[in-house]
Amino acid sequence: MTEPVLPAPAGTPGGGARNGGDLVVETLEALGAKTVFGIPGQHALGLFDAMGRGNLHFVSSRVENNSAFAADGYSRATGEVGVLFLSTGPGALTSLAGLQEAYATGVPMVVVASQIPLEGLGARRKGMLHQLDDQKASAANVTKSQRLIQHASGIPSAIQDAWTEAISSPQGPVWLEIPQNVLLDPIMVPPVEDALAEAADNPPRVELVREAVTWLSEAKRPAIIAGGGTRRGKAEKSLLSLAEKLRAPVICTPGGNGAFPWNHKLSLQSWIEDRYMTELLEDADVLVVIGSSLGEVTSNYFTFEPRGRIIQIDAEPRVLESNRPGLGIRADAGQALAALDAALMEPRGEQADWHGTSPEHLVEDTLAKVKARLEAQDLAKELRFMTDIREAVPADMQTFWDMTISAYWGWSCWDARQGQFHSAQGAGGLGFGFPAAIGGAVGLETTGKGANAARVLAVSGDGSAMYSISELATAKQHNVPVTWLIVDDGGYGILREYMVGAFGKATATELARPDFVKLAEAFGVPATRVAPEEVGDALKAAFAADGPNVVVVETLLKMFAPTHLDH
Repeated sequence: MTEPVLPAPAGTPGGGARNGGDLVVETLEALGAKTVFGIPGQHALGLFDAMGRGNLHFVSSRVENNSAFAADGYSRATGEVGVLFLSTGPGALTSLAGLQEAYATGVPMVVVASQIPLEGLGARRKGMLHQLDDQKASAANVTKSQRLIQHASGIPSAIQDAWTEAISSPQGPVWLEIPQNVLLDPIMVPPVEDALAEAADNPPRVELVREAVTWLSEAKRPAIIAGGGTRRGKAEKSLLSLAEKLRAPVICTPGGNGAFPWNHKLSLQSWIEDRYMTELLEDADVLVVIGSSLGEVTSNYFTFEPRGRIIQIDAEPRVLESNRPGLGIRADAGQALAALDAALMEPRGEQADWHGTSPEHLVEDTLAKVKARLEAQDLAKELRFMTDIREAVPADMQTFWDMTISAYWGWSCWDARQGQFHSAQGAGGLGFGFPAAIGGAVGLETTGKGANAARVLAVSGDGSAMYSISELATAKQHNVPVTWLIVDDGGYGILREYMVGAFGKATATELARPDFVKLAEAFGVPATRVAPEEVGDALKAAFAADGPNVVVVETLLKMFAPTHLDH
């Protein structure tokens, strides 16, 4: 019997056999990917070999968790899908904390992890390098879905499906893994010519919109909480229109910061952790909650007790009514707010009446009360410090904030202006700020902005800075226009404050740390140390320079007093 003759493997344009890695690269390029973050690894060499034949720009981090943060920052800054390449086992597992932040915040990413060869899968005692019992199971808590690709011919469709899922609301990271031999073996599959991924439609149900409009049409004291889903759903214009039709005060959560104009006459800004704000929202007869679970921070640490009805809009059905009963509308925030705005055809502002007070006066009075509360505390240094940073940062510059006291101030007081405010409040892990800023700056350059327009600011404490200090090498290697502000207080500042407040003393919060200026200079990155009152001028000088640079401020910042403990 004559064996069938199989066609020869499709060659590369420059000659030589194409492999599964080429299908990955070609599909990503066809979908519009331009940049990939990650670290090479033994089982992933097929991916990196193929990148040498393609047009993807690779940014090599020094730790996989930081690669995940960088891909996250790239997506946040550009609105495009972040792409991450991971090695098997330890490399894949090291990325998970970064992926938790992307998953919690709803950042679209495609994660391609390598795997041990096919014959080792499920063979627990085979003893292959980096072998896990079930690698993708480790990613199940921090990604929307997980796929194992066992044949090269399945690579294009799987990546296309993953991309579609990543950009469909609720957005988030999607995990694919491909065994080493599937990436390396020659293939007969022709080069990928096109790939299409369109976000799945996620509109609100008609009867729910109708009911919500009925409630809002009758409301005398409507108010709005704009969470992170408002920004992800690009719902800002509809939010502004709806708020003005209703004359409804609007407050933004940390994730929603920037969704509503900071100085609008209806803007409660982002002082979500103040009881004056909590009390105002509790008094609303209809409260519209967009893209927020009304979780710990947004509810002022679960002291929020609304007396009116709640309309909750979220693309993630598990969020709806997770903390408060209400009219739950599962939908993309942009589509839902557009539908509400269109259905509420006539302005209803003339009936707005907060017990004889206009909503505009109520907003002005409430912000004044918050300001007076802050000024009654010993916070002059902190208030000036945050003001100086805000005035130094160009109006359209994007900022990336680690979990540090400056960021907790930023959650409440940062006016994003025409830039974007990005923080790690989704999962709350340390180390986000600097690598995410690197990814953001790379993304802005990739999408056509010059180095000056692409510059971003990262803000970290000394504790969180040590999580990502190795990425100074990445910033230097790629000459990334990122300025890193490190606020050095000699320890885990917020934990120190919490423990002293709770127990009268802090334990295990003090840290030995390097001379950050000398360390940055050892990487070839310019750095300067300044006093707190000099931070504005130092940042302005750093923003005018080329490439990466570091500004270090040694100071102990305090948080404003919490208002939920005595409630």
